[in-house]
Parts: sequence; C-alpha cells; structure tokens
Amino acid sequence: MIRSTLAAVLLTTPATLARAEIAEVNGLRMYYEVSGEGEPLIVLHGAYMNIPAMGPIIPMLAETHQVYAVEMQGHGRTNDIDRPITYEALADDVAAFLEAVDLGRADVFGYSMGAGVGLQLAIRHPEKVDQLALASISYDESGWQPEMVAMIPQMTPEMFAGTPMEASFREMSPNPEGFRAFAERMIALEHEPMNWDEDVRNLQAPVLLMVGDADVVTLEHAVAMLRRLGGGDMGDMGQPLPASRLAVLPATSHTAVMSQPELLHMLIEPFLQGETPKGMFD
Repeated sequence: MIRSTLAAVLLTTPATLARAEIAEVNGLRMYYEVSGEGEPLIVLHGAYMNIPAMGPIIPMLAETHQVYAVEMQGHGRTNDIDRPITYEALADDVAAFLEAVDLGRADVFGYSMGAGVGLQLAIRHPEKVDQLALASISYDESGWQPEMVAMIPQMTPEMFAGTPMEASFREMSPNPEGFRAFAERMIALEHEPMNWDEDVRNLQAPVLLMVGDADVVTLEHAVAMLRRLGGGDMGDMGQPLPASRLAVLPATSHTAVMSQPELLHMLIEPFLQGETPKGMFD
C-alpha cells in the first residue's frame, strides 16, 4: 500500500515478456498481461506504478503460475476516468476483471496500493480470492510511520511535476496530458479513511504479510495485523500452524521491497504452494 511520494520504484525496469490484452471493465479499458501456466495469480502494482515497474518478480512467478498482471485506473496503459480513485473502487474493478477474463477465483499478489486493493478484494468479494500475498500493507491509518502521516497534508500535484512518475505517465497513458487530474485523484486517495480492523478479523483467505523493517508501515502494525489474522502464537505445540504468515525483510525501505525479487519469490512461492518449514516435531 503506498502513500504517494514513495511510489517511484523501478519505473525504468524492462517490461516482462507476456501477452498483452485489454478488458472492458467499469468504464475502463484495462490493460493487462498474461504469462506462464498453472493456477491463476493476479498481480497488483503500487501507486503511480505499472506492470514494468513491478520488475522481475512477474516472470519468476510465471514459472509456476498463470500470471495476470493488471494496470489499474489511470496507471500505465489503462485510461483514467472521471471517478475518484479509492481502494474499494479499484477492488471492484479487479473483481469485474476476473469476470471479464472468465476467472472464478485466483490468488493475489499486491504491493503497496495494490496490496490495499487486494485486501479490499478479499473483503468485498471473498468468493473470488484464494490466497493473498501482500507487501507493505496497512489496515488502519494508525499503521503508518509518523513521517508519512505528516507528509500527506502537504501533498500537491506540483510535487510530482518533472518526477519519474509523471514521465512514466506521459509515456504510457492513453491521455498523456491528463497527469494533473490523475495526481489529484491519487492525492485524494491518501485522505480516504482507512479503518478495516473488523474486516481483517473476519477475513477467511490465508494471507502472507511482507514488510520492510524500514517500511512506511510500522513493524508493530504488521505484527498486530498478523494477530488479527490468527497468527503469532507459539508453534511446536501439537497444533497446525496458522494459515497466515509474516515476513520482515531486513534493511529494507518501502521502495526497496520490490527491488529484491529473489527474496520475494522465496517467500511467496512456498506460501502459495501451502509449504511450511518442518520443525523437530513434524
């Protein structure tokens, strides 16, 4: 989940080789790419990002999954529309996308804003989600670092002028001159209330939480979320391990999460396969 100005990660990463498609979804011409074979996996990018910005993790995951990487409203090659950008609306778009491409259910990997969208997808459309791998996710405003909370009221479209986010938008967008309106919607997203505590407690889908130890999300918040998902108790007590997990990436800031694809893949793949490390009593 992103809070905007931290989103300019890997914008120059080469695009992955995949089949490019367009899906008509809720007034959007949603651009997406399909690669690999196997169980379906939806990949959701962070704010101001696009499919290439997600980097090598996509082809890595495509070695064992059929990956559907989508570009959400106003991002990449998907058009923007005159509609607020909210986590709920983006989640509904992804649910409609699953219908459009004839996928009943899928696993989801989301980063930053995409993690928030994935979480809302599981909350609003639980029948469409099998498992969630979520990097840099918060379920409440209390989970953001104080520096991030202080930055949000100061955000303006001018802050993004001349940045890699604007350059990427102008290069890919169907409306290259629409960046200011898009930035205004994205800034408004930062002010949207976020209080999903009860929804997280009631979540049925297994969740892999991934957070950097210097992320925009506090470590205390990540642990609290794991506990709300039923994790955090002692193992080796004769009971099955909880379905949800937490991984803390060392020496990792928010924008450095996606720059470690090998580590991400090492965490995500066993989770999606239902594998756990064996203990002495297993």
